[in-house]
Amino acid sequence: MKPGNLNLQRLWGPGLALVILALLVTFPLYASAYGIILVTDILMFVILALSWALFSAPTGYISLAPAAFFGVGIYTSAILGRQLSLPLVVFLGGLISFCLALLVGALTLRLRGIYFAMFTFGLVELIKHFWLWYEIKFTGTRGRFVVVVDQKTIYLIMFTIFVLLLLTTYLIRRSRLGLALQSIGECEEAAAHIGVNVNALKTVTFALSAIFMGAAGSVIATRWTYVDPYIAFNPLYSFMAVLMAIFGGIGNPYGPILGAVIFAYLEEILLTRFPYYYMLIFGTVLIVTVLYLPEGLIGLIMKIRKRLAGGQDALA
Repeated sequence: MKPGNLNLQRLWGPGLALVILALLVTFPLYASAYGIILVTDILMFVILALSWALFSAPTGYISLAPAAFFGVGIYTSAILGRQLSLPLVVFLGGLISFCLALLVGALTLRLRGIYFAMFTFGLVELIKHFWLWYEIKFTGTRGRFVVVVDQKTIYLIMFTIFVLLLLTTYLIRRSRLGLALQSIGECEEAAAHIGVNVNALKTVTFALSAIFMGAAGSVIATRWTYVDPYIAFNPLYSFMAVLMAIFGGIGNPYGPILGAVIFAYLEEILLTRFPYYYMLIFGTVLIVTVLYLPEGLIGLIMKIRKRLAGGQDALA
């Protein structure tokens, strides 16, 4: 392959990303109200999937806790939304989620495999039922009304969270921290043997990923008017984040983004046209992906590109 063509290929990805970001930041200027709502939902799922992949992809630990941190952000907005400004509420939602994840990670990240996955799923149910008990016992209700914010403000804050998450993912993957996380995923004992503080690194990264989930929950709650523990701590958000990341391909940072965009849009179509079958279709897609696309859509695209490049080199 010629050097000029190689340089163009290297610039193609970042250039396309910059164009997409430019379109997204100006999107509210020309989009309809429905378009803003739809893209906000897509960005929310992208944040959940990419945040999940930030920790789980390199380490191999399957976390089912996104719904817990997402719900913490929702209730932060429900409780503090009338007293504080929205940016401060979003910041506190991320901070509280970080502290909760730091505590949970310090206590549980010595567990591995199915045990860690079961605990994180149990965490969602524990917080949901604890908060339900607290609301009924001390407030006499089972939900709260949330201060409503206009759709453009919600969109711009969600977009800002997305950009910060992208930057964080890029910096971690390019740093020694990213290499250390990869070494944990490949062989945790070997990583500890060469001097990596395995437990501390896993805990901090787990907590870091929770910041963005909590922040996304805080901002999206302002569109829902009313929330209760069943809405805020819905386990579906955990499973959707995992499904979207696996479908897109967790081995590449663009994989969770691609998977979330496709599935979020697919959910919108299925919920409006086939409301009783969309979860069945999602489950079928997951099974097909695990069986026939273990590297996700990004892996399939990379294989096709290699074959095409090999064919072009053969013709040359």
